[in-house]
Amino acid sequence: MNKSSTTSDDILACARSLIVTGGYNGFSYADIADVVGIRKASIHHHFPSKAELVRTLVGRYREAAEEGIANLEHGVSGPLEQLRAYIGYWKACIGDASAPFCVCALLASELPILPEEVALEIRAYFRYLSGWLTAVLERGARQKSIVLANPPRVEAEIFMAAVHGAMLSARAYGDTSVFGAIMDPQLERLAAKKQ
Repeated sequence: MNKSSTTSDDILACARSLIVTGGYNGFSYADIADVVGIRKASIHHHFPSKAELVRTLVGRYREAAEEGIANLEHGVSGPLEQLRAYIGYWKACIGDASAPFCVCALLASELPILPEEVALEIRAYFRYLSGWLTAVLERGARQKSIVLANPPRVEAEIFMAAVHGAMLSARAYGDTSVFGAIMDPQLERLAAKKQ
């Protein structure tokens, strides 16, 4: 793994990769030990349980998303442009396979079988993303750069569901361009038409 990272970082990175390919139950500490090149006991030293490992992973994933969105807010001015940048981020991640699927969306499909501490972190991620999207859509509607057919919170949920569904479709078809083919019309639907 990465020479400048710590063992716990390597374990988390490996777990993330294994979750994206096989879900929560699709990996074990033995799988991580093989990839990272450590003993299972070492993994237990860092993360006493699989639930603790995945809870930590999802918590850090949410923190990274919050930081990324804060950077996007500072670097991109208009609400519609922020949504385009958000979609552009995912297009790039799906296109180069660096992050082909949102870990929280993937794990959300497994919520009924997940430990409660993991489920709480996933729900926190969804609440955060929905809140950010709602604020962006409200701002865009006030500035008249975005047209909403529904209340901002509903439109935020529709947009979030479209993003995650587009990821799933790109995966199902084995075609990374499907994500953009689904999401570009969503952005156009929200864009206020120039007079």
